[in-house]
Amino acid sequence: MIVPLKKQLGQLLIEANLINKEQLKKAIEFQRQKDTTLSRALIELNLISQNKLIAFLGEKLDIPPINLTRIKLDPEVLNLVPKKLIRNYQLIPVSILANTLTIAMCDPLNFFAVDDIKSITGFEIRVVVASYDDVMEIIKRHFTFQMSQEIKQILEDIDEGALSVVEEGRDVGVPSEAELLRLVRETPVIKLANVLLAEAIKFKASDVLIEPLEKMLKVRFKIDGVFQDIQSSPRSMLGVLVSRIKVMSDLNIAEHRLPQDGRFKVKYGKREVDFRVSIVPSSFGEKVCLRVLDKSNVILDIDKLGFGDYLLQELKKVTLKPHGMLLVCGPTGAGKSTTLYSALRFVDSPEKNLITVEDPVEFDLVGVSQVSIRPNIGLTFASALRSILRQDPDVIMVGEIRDFETVDIAIKAALTGHLVLSSLHAIDAASSIVRLINMGVEPFLITSSLIAVIAQRLVRRLCPKCKIAYEAEPALISSLVDTSTLEKKPVTLFRPKGCDFCRQTGFSARMGIFEMMLISPEIKKLIMEKAPESLIEQAAKKEGLVTLREDGVNKALKGLTSIEEIIRVTAGEQL
Repeated sequence: MIVPLKKQLGQLLIEANLINKEQLKKAIEFQRQKDTTLSRALIELNLISQNKLIAFLGEKLDIPPINLTRIKLDPEVLNLVPKKLIRNYQLIPVSILANTLTIAMCDPLNFFAVDDIKSITGFEIRVVVASYDDVMEIIKRHFTFQMSQEIKQILEDIDEGALSVVEEGRDVGVPSEAELLRLVRETPVIKLANVLLAEAIKFKASDVLIEPLEKMLKVRFKIDGVFQDIQSSPRSMLGVLVSRIKVMSDLNIAEHRLPQDGRFKVKYGKREVDFRVSIVPSSFGEKVCLRVLDKSNVILDIDKLGFGDYLLQELKKVTLKPHGMLLVCGPTGAGKSTTLYSALRFVDSPEKNLITVEDPVEFDLVGVSQVSIRPNIGLTFASALRSILRQDPDVIMVGEIRDFETVDIAIKAALTGHLVLSSLHAIDAASSIVRLINMGVEPFLITSSLIAVIAQRLVRRLCPKCKIAYEAEPALISSLVDTSTLEKKPVTLFRPKGCDFCRQTGFSARMGIFEMMLISPEIKKLIMEKAPESLIEQAAKKEGLVTLREDGVNKALKGLTSIEEIIRVTAGEQL
């Protein structure tokens, strides 16, 4: 009689006094209900820690542990095992040596999985044990999405012989302009580009990367702030696919040496979606980045951005002031434009004249005059602002402050009776002051015009259908933020799991984490003294500043996101 594997593991743990019979019975019942592994059931029920289980398997069964976060995985090795088996058995092909394939498993006692991999690949199998979280993170990163059957069929229909290029060393030849124009008008190429764009919209991607590598063409979607591999195509597709995007963007298809920027609009169902295009030459060809601007995915409501009650009230007070400047800072893709648009919509009324200067206009706002800059004809942020001031505006939004000339005019507008909203690339609220001074702005102008600075990031929101609760030691939280006000007892946090609702990612949509620094008399004094950002931040904290990391941890404690997600987007800050 064959003894079930779950009983083998359970018996071994009982013999080692790590669990008792009642706990094993409880775990087996949980395993049946959740359709998971016994090891995962034990961990989720907090009957044994993940690290203790890995250590036990390594010592008792001579199965060496491995830390997947510290090794670089070879795509060719990952492709040796069918993706379906990788997802079903929750394993990762790690390396290959001679005739032996090493696989990392979170359940190394699943002998059926080992036998299946051995029979399919023909290799001898060596098993190492890895944590469930590490295995699932790699599966989510590399194997969450599959190339659609439609894309596969299109690639099969395209005649690769007509797309071949000549390679000598690292210099890649390309078809002539006339040949490219002929190829991009062929139906399969048009279909391929259209399907890629449709899938980007379908998966709610914010960006699409088309990257030429030495031997292939890789496509990645940025979904909920994280890039994920979607498809690998023959490298011969590069020229026609990039040229098709250039044609759609009205760019020069014969230019391959210089960067080009453009945009185009597509109709998806009943809605129109804008794509912003950036093309740069790289070592192996032109790399394309498409920013997806889908208005249906954006909520321009200041009450729904994720501000806490206190910050929300302070933000509303600031935006209702008759003059002054509000800055929103953060890296690219942090949601600054959404915050600015939401603030504009909040202050908009028939009595006010609102004008924006943007590069380019991302979303059309009814009742707001929006100007898109065009540097090639001399229409810059600075020149547009000069003209806008003659239009008697009440509120001006400057898409981004990039240079001294722009910030100088924006500050003068704030000093002469206008409310100015703008964004700035800075790490946090305090560092934005130092950035303005480094750009050449006099401290007395900053103190006279600046009302408040908001710093923000976007974090992935945990899927409400499948998130898993667990108890964390207070030391984990205290290592991130000041916990002097919290009780010294375990706290409940949540981690992602993955289900059909969230496409097995464990996350669904994103939300903002924020810090808001009001320019108080004490802060003004430090600005006049050109104090370093550390002193400015300390003074702001004494006045009630909640930092980005603290706001993120508060949201993690509420079960909205994971603590790992907060660490990922605020690494190196507020430690």
